[in-house]
Amino acid sequence: MLKKTDETYFNGEREVEKTSVAIIGAGFGGLSAAMLLSEKGYHVKVFDRLQNVGGRGSSKTQKGHRFDLGPTILTLPKNFEELWKRCGDDLSQHVKIEKLSPYYDLIFEDNDVLSVSGNKSNFEAQIKKFAPDDLKGYRKFMRLSERQYNFAFSKKGSMGRSPMHRLWDTLKVLPIFALLRADRSVYRSAASYVSNSKLRFALSFHPLFVGGNPFTVTSMWGLVNYLEHRFGVYYIHGGAQAMANKMAEKIKSSGGQVTLNTTVNKILTKENRAIGVQLETGEKISADYVVSNADLQNTYDSLLGHQKKKRWTKHKLDAKNWSMSLFVWHFGTSKTRSKWKNVGHHTILVGPNYKKEVNDIFIKGELPQEMSLYVHRPSVTDKTCAPKGDDTFYVLACVPNLSFKNDIHWRDIEKSYKTKILDVLERRLLPGLGRLIKTEYVMTPLDFKERYLSHFGSGFSLEPQMFQSAWFRPHNISEELDNLFLVGAGTHPGPGLPGVLASAEILDEILPDLKKVANKASYHTNKKVMQV
Repeated sequence: MLKKTDETYFNGEREVEKTSVAIIGAGFGGLSAAMLLSEKGYHVKVFDRLQNVGGRGSSKTQKGHRFDLGPTILTLPKNFEELWKRCGDDLSQHVKIEKLSPYYDLIFEDNDVLSVSGNKSNFEAQIKKFAPDDLKGYRKFMRLSERQYNFAFSKKGSMGRSPMHRLWDTLKVLPIFALLRADRSVYRSAASYVSNSKLRFALSFHPLFVGGNPFTVTSMWGLVNYLEHRFGVYYIHGGAQAMANKMAEKIKSSGGQVTLNTTVNKILTKENRAIGVQLETGEKISADYVVSNADLQNTYDSLLGHQKKKRWTKHKLDAKNWSMSLFVWHFGTSKTRSKWKNVGHHTILVGPNYKKEVNDIFIKGELPQEMSLYVHRPSVTDKTCAPKGDDTFYVLACVPNLSFKNDIHWRDIEKSYKTKILDVLERRLLPGLGRLIKTEYVMTPLDFKERYLSHFGSGFSLEPQMFQSAWFRPHNISEELDNLFLVGAGTHPGPGLPGVLASAEILDEILPDLKKVANKASYHTNKKVMQV
């Protein structure tokens, strides 16, 4: 399957012509793959239809307010650090990353607050205060979370950082899955250790940040609890966009190309292999390999619409469980930096009926009557995201994706739904907010579908359920076409920044290091010359 590099001669010296890779999408999966492959001697060409790099991690600026459209929470910054180190550079010289304290506050309907941080004694003191009988169970749950993390993601070679395109790779770890009770849902796992409803929420809500239903996705996602407490929660100054910009600069400085405002509308094929891409303009770009960081459905149904599929047909993809969508309200407020002093960087307003709310969104496809909200206030940490004295906010509500046959018409209800969110914010967190907003930007499921070509307007591609993970998830090495590879949230290991970066790390493991190949070839050539 791998193409042998072509040999050329220049001034009598033997050279190896660079193997080319066309990468569709400048999200974090595509950018990470481009950095790693450039370092290995490939000539990479990245194409993205948006005007900024970053994909869902891009940003939009209005009246001096930078709205971060995608990831706002960074865990495991060491993954980015390792990526830059692998490329011979030091991340700290390019991007400022700050550890937050607290990580976030959970505010319940009765105004109880659970503040989550890396201070173990402080967190356990809070548990003693409102759920003293659960302290022992909480400690047991955290030991399980640590084992889950060590098995799935702790180092290279872990399940979440290794290729899973062979069924045996998944089958052989099933006994460990059984020991770690991966058959349970995250919520059921938490509920088996603690009885307090607030603590159960605190230990099980994390899959919502990657598009999963906590009552159905595997308990392996409980590893996020240990990951947060052990390594922390961080913020990228300048937002995810700042990281993406520096990654693009690194790719260009290594000889790669990043082309924006350019749509790829077809993956070119010959027999049963990818040979390049075709742009919307009709221009054809030849390549030895193609890497797709595009939405999964877009890759297989649109870019390969002309190609007969063996596994990922439109019907099969439509029948999968896709992550929920999001209603995101970005707004900038005037002269509020010293206001709402109790509101930190991350706040989660927990609704009164967790299970019903999630069931409405994932199962019934209805808008819940009572909503939970995630509130991001980066201006308390990063003064560059808003004019002096002002604030920038991001408020997220989980909503059904567009696969349901319901009467939710987003263009008609956008204003009324935003008003409903405003009522919750003013009542529970930000009194007087309405009269202080000076600029705003709203994203509904329709915007996710149109901006990112996201199937059903889903926020995080395929839902990370057990039988939509590992071998059961679309592989990093495409099952449909030779020389085609997948990175990003839709492939193994799944959504979230750590998962997306791991998909590029897996690609780095699969493709050979051309520099080593060239050095080895040069050594043998010189050896023959010396012998003559």
